[in-house]
Amino acid sequence: MDTSNRTVFLPGATSGIGLALARHLRAAGSTVVVGGRRADLLETLAAEGFATVAIDVTDPASVENARDTVLREHPDLDTVVTMSGVMLVEDLRDPAHFAAAQLSVETNLLGTIRLIDAFIPHLLARGSGTIVTVTSGIGFLPFPLMPTYAATKAGVHAYSEALRAQLAGTGVEVTELVPPAVATSPEVRRSNPAALDLEEFVTEVMGLLGADPTPHEILVEGVRMHRWAERDGTYDELVARRSQALVTLPGR
Repeated sequence: MDTSNRTVFLPGATSGIGLALARHLRAAGSTVVVGGRRADLLETLAAEGFATVAIDVTDPASVENARDTVLREHPDLDTVVTMSGVMLVEDLRDPAHFAAAQLSVETNLLGTIRLIDAFIPHLLARGSGTIVTVTSGIGFLPFPLMPTYAATKAGVHAYSEALRAQLAGTGVEVTELVPPAVATSPEVRRSNPAALDLEEFVTEVMGLLGADPTPHEILVEGVRMHRWAERDGTYDELVARRSQALVTLPGR
């Protein structure tokens, strides 16, 4: 897709990968609307020149209000990127983990579906556009410390495949961004030295997004080992290696 003249809504992009992608898209020439829950971050981004809108993808009324605001101010909207998500550690031996599981499903899976549902009528009516869903390498190669996160991202992958099939012929494309671990903060870099540099990751993503036709999956080189682990016969070994992190849970 041509990233130089799009009108893009990125909910959940007030920090991390989403914010870096928003900045790159704007630098490429696109109009970018950033959505998020925190008023202070939205104010900072508005001062930076972004259009902003408050949104909580777990709240149907908030999603509807955000949609109405975005489409009123940007009726030419043609791209929606479902960046909103939470990544939570869970101890499945402790029933208290259910609160984290519930929040993960509400945000990562149902929030994605809720957001897509809100904007599909607009995109179908204009006869063209792009929906970019955001999953994770963990959706293909689970990280046992974050079981429901992995489950939700696997669910978004399956939903993306079905959505693409159902929208075939409408002019609305569906592409799936599959990040690996990315160093979105110094803390992430310290805890995972193998995490990809944020700017290098987003630069590679922008190159892949700009391909014609747009790939069904945006796979940077650093995530391919996760995406194709089962095919390559490395799945069991890599999951066992990742399971070593379970020793960090209390009482293990």
